[in-house]
Amino acid sequence: MHQTGDYDDASATPTPGRKRRRHRLLVFLAVFALLAGSGLVAGGYYFDSVPTPTDLKLPESTTVYYADGRTPMAKLGAENRTIVPYDQMNDSAKQAIVAAEDRTFWTNKGVDFKGVLRAAWANVTGGQRQGASTLTQQYARVAADLRGVTYSRKLREAVVAWKLDDTYSKEEILGFYLNTVPFGRGAYGIEAAAQTFFGKTVRRDAPPQQQLTPAEAMVLCAMVKQPEADPADPEGSPGYDPRRNALARQNSIDRWNYIRDGMVKLGYLTPEQAANLAYPDSVRPIDPNAGRSGLDRPTGLVVNHVLSELRETEAFRGKPDEVIRDGGYKIVTTIDKRVQDAAEAAADIRRDSAPEAVRGQPKNWQAALVAVEPGTGRVLGYYGGNSGSGADYAGWYRDENGQARGFGQHPPGSSFKVYDLAAAVENDISVKQRFDSPDTKEFPESGRTKGSAAGPIRNAEHAPCQPNCALWEATVASLNVTYFELTEKLGTAKVIDMAKRAGVESMWETVKGNPQPQRVDLRSEPADEVARRFSTEVGIGQYGISVQDHANGMATFAAGGKRADAHFVRSVTKGDEKVYGEQLRTTDLGLGQEALNQLDWTLRRVKAAKLDNDWDSAGKTGTWQAGQSTTQNVHTWMVGWTGALASAVWLGTTDGKPLKTKDGSYEVYGSTGPGPIWRQFMTDATAALKLDPDKYRFAEPAFPDDAPETPAPTTPPASASPTPSASPTPSPTPSRPSPSPTERPTSRPTISPSLTPLPTLSPSKTRRPR
Repeated sequence: MHQTGDYDDASATPTPGRKRRRHRLLVFLAVFALLAGSGLVAGGYYFDSVPTPTDLKLPESTTVYYADGRTPMAKLGAENRTIVPYDQMNDSAKQAIVAAEDRTFWTNKGVDFKGVLRAAWANVTGGQRQGASTLTQQYARVAADLRGVTYSRKLREAVVAWKLDDTYSKEEILGFYLNTVPFGRGAYGIEAAAQTFFGKTVRRDAPPQQQLTPAEAMVLCAMVKQPEADPADPEGSPGYDPRRNALARQNSIDRWNYIRDGMVKLGYLTPEQAANLAYPDSVRPIDPNAGRSGLDRPTGLVVNHVLSELRETEAFRGKPDEVIRDGGYKIVTTIDKRVQDAAEAAADIRRDSAPEAVRGQPKNWQAALVAVEPGTGRVLGYYGGNSGSGADYAGWYRDENGQARGFGQHPPGSSFKVYDLAAAVENDISVKQRFDSPDTKEFPESGRTKGSAAGPIRNAEHAPCQPNCALWEATVASLNVTYFELTEKLGTAKVIDMAKRAGVESMWETVKGNPQPQRVDLRSEPADEVARRFSTEVGIGQYGISVQDHANGMATFAAGGKRADAHFVRSVTKGDEKVYGEQLRTTDLGLGQEALNQLDWTLRRVKAAKLDNDWDSAGKTGTWQAGQSTTQNVHTWMVGWTGALASAVWLGTTDGKPLKTKDGSYEVYGSTGPGPIWRQFMTDATAALKLDPDKYRFAEPAFPDDAPETPAPTTPPASASPTPSASPTPSPTPSRPSPSPTERPTSRPTISPSLTPLPTLSPSKTRRPR
């Protein structure tokens, strides 16, 4: 069979005259293709600019800022480049890249004419796009991509390469290439690659031991062929980074040998030198966080929430996280650095700045704090742990794979009674209405009787008003009997609905046979349907909620019943383009002014909520017991607000064991643990914000429905335990403050807080509620 073209057989080797004629023909056809193959492509020779590396804009790292838009919080992405002038580079990379990518570089005209013809033919016939051949063409392609221009046809790319070769020297073009081409791991240019992969430099004026060697340069130049793994098949097509997997290492070795052979053929190495070269095994391991910063701090958890929030926006929905991280965006968060600093100072109990009551305690103690701005839903401060890669005890978020992450749900105990109270005043139950409030009371309708497994509802302490207490007195004393009866009277649906409307979007139910509580989206179904998942114990805080949701609920009451969605992102911009902006919307709870005034009036009487800085404040403590114990607690809370700031604080343990002080005491309550954290934070944060407390005063209720307090509607049932004589609230001692009366619910506690457990944490050992 007769064939045409180049042959290895000597008898078929073209004569010099035939070579010259063929070259002229190729040039003519290439020029013709350039002029006629794609319309106005030839015009690009005159109008396409030829960018130098300094003209190019690399994929940029995204920066996350505090709310002021000026103070950086974190840097995302790993793109980096350092331009080194060609004459300041040593010869290692210059020689290796020519041997790897274009062995005729020093003699060709910058354009592979055969490749141009193939591309022109592919363009006409609809074939596949052809890759660049010469280093000059490759630079033209990379430069075009970095400028945001898509060169859909190789012809236009060749035009720019042709112009480059006419305009610049070979040395300049090679310098352009080495300072621009991607090597992988976010490194653009040979200097960034040398630093990223070997911790070295290509600068010839550096000490010899710090300069990139020829063998190392060959490893780097091998990666240019495929800098990153194919995202569609990362295991089967991993590229040439030897630390990625075994196949990538073998790819690297094979191409390294190819480059070494080229170095010999080009005269850069003698055969003896090549034989003495060894493949270097000193490539650094892949660090997924290389180039990033700020993720190892408490605000790293904020970044997790920011990314989770942005994944749900129209601008980024369905796109990989690299689009955000490497997009060069400016993300301005809602986090006010002044508030954040106060949050970390108070809630990080390992710091000397934390309140004395919680400093130096056992290692399994953990606090979380979230602060929300009333009326906007902006999260101003967030402390869920010390690191963005660690556990989040304040909330939960979805990672880039859509998996829920975080340990932020905890049984709120009596702190949940704020929603009961709000539902009561909404339904015209005055805080002065009196309730039968013995120490122990049966509730047959809810299954809490002497013959039941859980037994009757009990108050842990006494209150002076017992057994006939006004609702406000029962609130201050945190009487479980009163609030269990109130929940029965209202119905669990109304209590849950109030919590949902205020800002509690999720609650965790215990499902039989499942070792972990399951999250229920309170917005997914009508309140009556959702309520079937929970028992009357919801009114005394049996079911877990997140610190973030609880803080948002408090912010709703602080804003006069105007609920806003809690969020972390204020804006996303890229240059002058606004990509995303927060949309502030509020919904009205429908609470009348009198109802709101009664709510404020009652909760400002909680002793733990009193601030010493002339601000009007309201709040509620909460405690949840470990197992059936009446003396050991595993979750403690303090929540509340001023007119300008709302926050929620949780203090518990990382392993689900009861809170035990360094002195061996189990006397840890909402008022003695999270209470001091809350008060310190609220005092310091409001001072840092420099707001006038007189602009945020609470109004006094009129109590128009009943001037005298309404008598209790029922008398103690015969089955109730005898009511002891009223005793005053125990007074605190200098060594350890006493808790607020009856702070501890008697219902069984839930499991240790977890949503999707992280492998570093132990599962809970506490018992779960019914």
